[in-house]
Amino acid sequence: MKMIIGLGNPGPKYSDTKHNIGFITLDDWAHHNKLSFDKSKFDALYAEERINGEKVLFVKPMTYMNDSGRAVRPLMDYFGIEIEDIVVVYDDMDMPPGRIRLRQ
Repeated sequence: MKMIIGLGNPGPKYSDTKHNIGFITLDDWAHHNKLSFDKSKFDALYAEERINGEKVLFVKPMTYMNDSGRAVRPLMDYFGIEIEDIVVVYDDMDMPPGRIRLRQ
């Protein structure tokens, strides 16, 4: 099982800001793949999809970004997901818009 976490801040104040790029990215993926964040557990909304036969959780923590571990760690434990099976999508204020960086 894999987990893709989109970081952001809950509430309308942050909805269309660069800081919410994690939420925006996962919402876009969900829209194109006809998924909905219809499940909730441990202060997070999530959707499930099978990709190449493997279950993938798309997670939006409903905590503020700096407190996202409060939602993510219990989900990891509950579903038995290892850290190497996680991708985190978030903004990096030091990078120009439209650029991405992948790193372990």
